[in-house]
Parts: sequence; C-alpha cells; structure tokens
Amino acid sequence: MTTTPKPHIGQELLSRAHAPDTAEQLFTERIKHKPLYLRPTSPTPADNRNRRRLHRLRKKEYFLRKQKPKPLSARQKRASGLYDLPKEECKYAVFKELHKLWVEYMHDILDVKDRPGQFAVTPLSHGSKLVSADFHGAEVEVVRSRCAGRVSTKGIVVRDTMFTFVVVTEKDEVKTVPKEHTVFRFSVPLPEPQNDTTEGSGDTSAGKNLVFELHGSQFENRPVDRANKKFKWRNVDYL
Repeated sequence: MTTTPKPHIGQELLSRAHAPDTAEQLFTERIKHKPLYLRPTSPTPADNRNRRRLHRLRKKEYFLRKQKPKPLSARQKRASGLYDLPKEECKYAVFKELHKLWVEYMHDILDVKDRPGQFAVTPLSHGSKLVSADFHGAEVEVVRSRCAGRVSTKGIVVRDTMFTFVVVTEKDEVKTVPKEHTVFRFSVPLPEPQNDTTEGSGDTSAGKNLVFELHGSQFENRPVDRANKKFKWRNVDYL
C-alpha cells in the first residue's frame, strides 16, 4: 500500500493565493529549483577559545607597539650606575665651567643681567624664583649645622637630590651633605657693565656679590618638584 506524498507547504500556500497554473509555476521557479545556500557549521568551543586567544595576542601586540618606553625604577637606576660619578671625572676645574653657566642662569632668574646697578632683590619679588631654581652648578658652603663636621664644607653642586647635596670641593673630593638641619650659603656675582660709560658715575655694584642663605630643612624636595611647587612661609628653626 503506497501513500501519497504530503504536498509542500509552500505549494499549498501558493495554491490558496493564485490559480493552479500560476501557483505551480511560482513553486517550480521560486522554491523547488532555487539554490540552497548552506551556512558553515557553528564553531566548536575549542575554535572559540583559539579565536579569543588570537584576538588577545593581536591586541597585546598593538598595545606594546604603541606604548611608550617604561621608565626605569629607582632600583634599576642604581643597578645601571646612572648616578655614579667616576672619580677620574670629578674634578673641580671641570665643574667650574658648569658654575659659570649657573651664574648666567641666576642672572636671568633675578633679572639683573641688563640692569647693572638698577635692581632690587627682595624676598617678595624674587623669593619664589630662588626656591624654584635649579642648583646644579651652584657653589655652596655650609655655614651652620647641627653636625659640626659639616660646617665649612664648600663645593660645586653636581647632584641635587631630595635630601642631599652632592658637591665637589676644590681638593677634587666628592662629599654628600644632608640638607636636614643645615644652612647653606651661596653667592651670585653681579654682572660687569657692558661698556665703560659707568666709570666715574658712582656705580659700585660691579665686583660685588649677592649672598643668600638656604635652609636645607625647608628645601627637601627634588629640582623637578620645585618648579611648580608653591612654597609657604615657615618659622626658621634655630640651629
């Protein structure tokens, strides 16, 4: 006993809307002979994991390619010898030229380069500039300290750290002077006149120095941090 095949659902729906000949033609052309496009099999969980892994690797590679070099840590800097000063290069005569550059730098800071004899350095006008200045190349001298052994130490600053000044003395010795409970004195020679028109005019500023004292306990910060730091007036501890 044979059973008649069940008609296609599409053919049944078309016969309801169109004439039999039209329905048969539409079913043959649009449904029966229409190519069937098969979608690939869904990826397995393992394939999904591999795809996610490749995506992470590409993202990390792009990040490392665009990332700036990571700065060295303090331990790495010490291990690499970045701050080591070779003894054969720690000569007072070598850093004397650095001191001359620092003097010109201070002339610009104090605004005395182009106005010999016509300036006034006061704490209100120049105090903030002095405490924010860079002291690499300054010739400092310890005038007061709770440690008597530090007094009279004089040299050119070759390294300005948060808590110390590293100086090179005239005897080509490298000494580390802590800032805490120590008062430093430094001087800035006044610029000489550019011409001889000031001779006999009573200007006695040429040949003199501007002398300043620096309280190290209130100066315990790095040069890069002092540039934008706002300093406040504090009572000076007696040493």
